[in-house]
Amino acid sequence: MAPPEHLSVAQARRVALASQGFTDPPPGGAADRRHLRRVLRRLHLIQMDSVNVLQRAHFMPLYSRLGPYDPALLERAAYRGPRELFEFWGHEASLINVELQPLFRWRMSAAMDYAWGNMTRVARQQPDLVAWVLDEVRERGPITAAQIEHDAPRTKDHWGWNWSVVKQALEWLFYTGQVTAAERTTSFARRYDLPERVLPGAVLDAPTPARQDAIRALVALSARALGVAAEGELRDYFRLPVAGFKQAVAELVEDRVLLPVTVRGWKPPAYLHHEARLPRRVGAATLVSPFDPLIWERARTERLFDLAYRIEIYVPAAQRLHGYYVLPFLLGDRFAARVDLKADRKAGVLRIPAAWVEPGADPEETPEALAAELMRLAGWLGLHTVAPPDRGDLAGPLAAALAGRVAGVP
Repeated sequence: MAPPEHLSVAQARRVALASQGFTDPPPGGAADRRHLRRVLRRLHLIQMDSVNVLQRAHFMPLYSRLGPYDPALLERAAYRGPRELFEFWGHEASLINVELQPLFRWRMSAAMDYAWGNMTRVARQQPDLVAWVLDEVRERGPITAAQIEHDAPRTKDHWGWNWSVVKQALEWLFYTGQVTAAERTTSFARRYDLPERVLPGAVLDAPTPARQDAIRALVALSARALGVAAEGELRDYFRLPVAGFKQAVAELVEDRVLLPVTVRGWKPPAYLHHEARLPRRVGAATLVSPFDPLIWERARTERLFDLAYRIEIYVPAAQRLHGYYVLPFLLGDRFAARVDLKADRKAGVLRIPAAWVEPGADPEETPEALAAELMRLAGWLGLHTVAPPDRGDLAGPLAAALAGRVAGVP
């Protein structure tokens, strides 16, 4: 069958969800490493973030696609040998499939062009500090920034070697690939070590592709993960530079890896990955993290799902529209609601500061499906109770649905 040249928004939405793994069959029992690999082959990377009001960001995309799973699966893949993931700047700070490490060496080697402020400043102004920190990692790794700072020289010549500059030096070494993350502490601090003591030898020995070849490969991976996308979204997935991007897209179009398509209502030109498929339906019923690749690019999210979504963590409380840590609820192929959530671990309660229904959502199906998902999420997080919502236009129906489930009312 010839690939389509025109897609409706509904078709583009289903293509995107299938490409992101939301139509893959759920695990028959407990998810195992095969299921984890299946998700990671689709996404290529998972964003990390330090916010832990509900669950660390990198654990959530797997939950959204697999349901409740043992987070130790991801921890082992990232921080135990043989490594299947490595930490680097992919989208933002990310866990990336380890075999892709050679594709990011151009970014490591051009760190002065792509790294930011304090990192590049310490590399230029205090190379002796950077060399000393690298020696510390070489001799004592895996090691945290705080451990290195504790032993930093306190002589007159090194009076400025405090935690911040030690950390900046480590981040420079991390960005340039001279050190990597061996593991994370319970407080989420990196333990740094040399790549040769962390990454598989086959990965380190793999040849370094030319910069343009690497960018082209990353654009192709972006397209596969997104299914259908505009150019800006293809660039955003791995935060690629402008230089070389247009050429990569043109080459992939010429090779029929990317197929130009029009999506009804989209202004920017769109491209369909040649392996993308269009499912007849999507049966999802899951919460999606603010840091999920499905909704990374907010303009795309609005075009695909008619969902105007912004994370409001950094918005003053009085000015927030929906809440502090709000997760959209995917029901079928549409977002039907959004809920502000907090894991009260001390009390064993999943708290819902706010719950909101999306326009056009089924008023009966949505609260029942969301109640079931919230109870599933709470169980995965090891919480015993789901509290009724505090506010929001879905608060009443959702509270009733939750109460009915607790009472055993179908």
